[in-house]
Amino acid sequence: MSSKSMASTHVSTKGTSLRPSERSSLMNIGKRVDYAIRALSYLAAQPANQAVSRREIQEKQDVPAHFLSKIMKRLEAGGVVQSYMGARGGFTLKKLPSDITLKEVYECLEGPLMLMACLDERLRACRYCSVCSQISVWHEAQRLLANYLAGVTVQQLANKAGLRDELASWTRADNRPLSVH
Repeated sequence: MSSKSMASTHVSTKGTSLRPSERSSLMNIGKRVDYAIRALSYLAAQPANQAVSRREIQEKQDVPAHFLSKIMKRLEAGGVVQSYMGARGGFTLKKLPSDITLKEVYECLEGPLMLMACLDERLRACRYCSVCSQISVWHEAQRLLANYLAGVTVQQLANKAGLRDELASWTRADNRPLSVH
């Protein structure tokens, strides 16, 4: 079989078709989580209790407005940020940045951290679960990832300037800060 015809084949599982380039149920960190962490790291670096506008976060961290509004609502519902209405409104962290973990942010946006459905659903996800030789490997990988993300805080990623400003201070040719020779 040629590589061209192999690329167009589909693997069917439980009535769904997967192309070779598509992701399976293994965890995929999407843009929502990335954008949320950008927003929270910017808030973490600002003076305590100073509300930062959605527009400022959007501009400094290069987050599209339609994503940011939805993300901030989820983070507020999850008890991570506080929103304030009005001309001087915006967002502040509801917790100390050292108390907000990446695992918490992920789960606030995506639900429980789960590498594979069978780790949670067992026999409902796969009829081979009771005899699976892989499940212990994936269970341990999930435990390690969850523990790692629970150990990384927003404080550790705090970003005072914002990504756009930081990027502007780098040269195009060698991607090194302008002050380095």
